[in-house]
Amino acid sequence: MAINPSKATLTYSQEQVQQILNLAIAQQDYDGEFSHAQLLEIAEELGIPQPTLDQAIQNVKTQQSELARRQSFDQYRRANLRKKAGRYAIANSSLILVNALMGFSFPWSLYIALLWGLRLGLNAWNVFHTGDEAYEQAFRRWERKHQLQQKADTWLGRILSI
Repeated sequence: MAINPSKATLTYSQEQVQQILNLAIAQQDYDGEFSHAQLLEIAEELGIPQPTLDQAIQNVKTQQSELARRQSFDQYRRANLRKKAGRYAIANSSLILVNALMGFSFPWSLYIALLWGLRLGLNAWNVFHTGDEAYEQAFRRWERKHQLQQKADTWLGRILSI
């Protein structure tokens, strides 16, 4: 097979190689999963040493674990927001009904609904705005609380099993 001389002199940076290989693997029609042996074989063909591959595998597992924890945290925050929105709707509709039964001469219930709605709106902004330092701090607080709860459950389970 003849090699095109213009292609033989092409060079690629490490970043370009990664992008090309990522795109090629993504476009490949392969429905199954790769086994660990297949991964080792691919790494060997690419000349990737075993310690580097092991470190990359560990990094991917760590990233997946972090992503799963963040998704759990986001679900927790959204569920909490839904609960607050439900309370808002029930309480304010009741207050507006009471105010309407009193003749609605002074719409005090609307002021309460407006102020409470403002607070709910700010809370919703915090729930869906995930790219700032406040989100990171809230996530770290939730994670510490969650870890402490798991440790307490484990400790309590050990005590009760005695």
